[in-house]
Amino acid sequence: MNTIALDLHSVIDLTDEQFFQLCQQNRDLKFERTATGKIIIMPPTGWGTGNRNIKLSTRLELWAKRDNISIAFDSSTGFILPNKAIRSPDAAWVRRDRIEAINPNPDKFLPLAPDFVVELMSASDLLEDLQAKMREYIENGVRLGWLIDPKQQYVEIYRQGREVEALLSPTTLSGEDILPAFVLDLQGIL
Repeated sequence: MNTIALDLHSVIDLTDEQFFQLCQQNRDLKFERTATGKIIIMPPTGWGTGNRNIKLSTRLELWAKRDNISIAFDSSTGFILPNKAIRSPDAAWVRRDRIEAINPNPDKFLPLAPDFVVELMSASDLLEDLQAKMREYIENGVRLGWLIDPKQQYVEIYRQGREVEALLSPTTLSGEDILPAFVLDLQGIL
């Protein structure tokens, strides 16, 4: 099953609140909204991707819990980016002080770009679409992003103001100065 894109722009421009309500009324579906207002409906992943994603999210959460300066998020979290897209990366991390500065409603989408995101490619994803999403994250303030393709044993690293770095079969990834001392062990993920 592939991703479905609905262009409702000629019929209705959903506000952030209307889009949130659409997501709440259809909890069995995963939605994102592009900056141009297209609604993206994504299918559930296979069990292999789901297992890799929980390993990734757990490792990030355990590290964030120890560092106590940040909050980790899983793929069910919606982020309202500055360009008005609403995206749900497979894993994300935000400095706690950034969240506290805006005091957002915890029951709504988080109205900021994460500091760090990960997209884990699944069978239904197209590489070009994920690469475009990663560029969008960086253009909207994400400081570090990893695009992980387990099938090809391939990782792309996205950073502010730098060219994309491609790695073949890495065993670990460094959080660099964005996530100090975080090293992701890719065993069972890649």
